[in-house]
Amino acid sequence: MTHEIRPFEQADVTRLYESFGQHGWHKPFRTFAGYLADQQHGARACFVAEVGGAIAGYCTLLWESPYVPFQTAGIPEIADLNVLPPCRQRGVGTALLDAAEHAAGERSPVVGLGVGLYADYGAAQRLYVRRGYLPDGRGVMYEYRAVAPGRSIPIDDDATLMMTLALR
Repeated sequence: MTHEIRPFEQADVTRLYESFGQHGWHKPFRTFAGYLADQQHGARACFVAEVGGAIAGYCTLLWESPYVPFQTAGIPEIADLNVLPPCRQRGVGTALLDAAEHAAGERSPVVGLGVGLYADYGAAQRLYVRRGYLPDGRGVMYEYRAVAPGRSIPIDDDATLMMTLALR
């Protein structure tokens, strides 16, 4: 499957919103509009994947992570990697990660990300490990804060394991 990876453009806000909605993945329009605004202000790099001219997925890279250990160390964070179901297992996610890691590598020797803990993130967990990402050793996070032993948290999108990859 040949795919094109490129930076977000204004038209992508509506195209992403509609494409993900058609697959039952109703992400708020303001999410995509916010990503574009962040890119325009230099806070985030955003990449869109197309296959045959159709949206296949996207990924963003935060130059300053809200996760304090990454922020303190100057580690950019890959955030919100999503590939539409018909395009999965075809190299789209890998190509998006390649683009984000390349961009991160221009500013930092390390890139980070957070991966969800429940089964919907299983494919991502496996992909990150295959690429060489390692847990940062701080344990489970909830909303970017450490979860104390014995504390109960919801296992939702805010429960993550933070990971890093040495780029050079």
